[in-house]
Amino acid sequence: MLALPDGECQHHRATGQVRHPRRRIDLVATPQTVKPREISEGGDRIVSTTSSKVAIKPLEDRIVVQPLDAEQTTASGLVIPDTAKEKPQEGVVLAVGPGRFENGERLPLDVKTGDVVLYSKYGGTEVKYNGEEYLVLSARDVLAIIEK
Repeated sequence: MLALPDGECQHHRATGQVRHPRRRIDLVATPQTVKPREISEGGDRIVSTTSSKVAIKPLEDRIVVQPLDAEQTTASGLVIPDTAKEKPQEGVVLAVGPGRFENGERLPLDVKTGDVVLYSKYGGTEVKYNGEEYLVLSARDVLAIIEK
């Protein structure tokens, strides 16, 4: 193993931080409170957070959904532990892609930002970003829009 003094390490000179050879250090600070909010840039819908300048913008016919929490108690009042909870199938649409191309024209999506949707149980890709859980779904994985 080659070890350089702090002053000779390229990473230390560039950032002023030292890496430990055996430990993974997360250099991205997770914010205390991250509340997703919707902003618009050039007409496109994107997801941004109050403490971050980075945004999630879905491509093609994909949508970003924040899953709603599953029930914590049963009808009789029993508390359900996290290990026994069902995977949620309901969530709020935070961002919508522009739609996919078919025969040279772009097909718009049926859902819009703010809709509460019912999606297939194992559809989409789970993403953890800034301490928040999101789900990136294809429009085909959305089963219905829930109107309340």
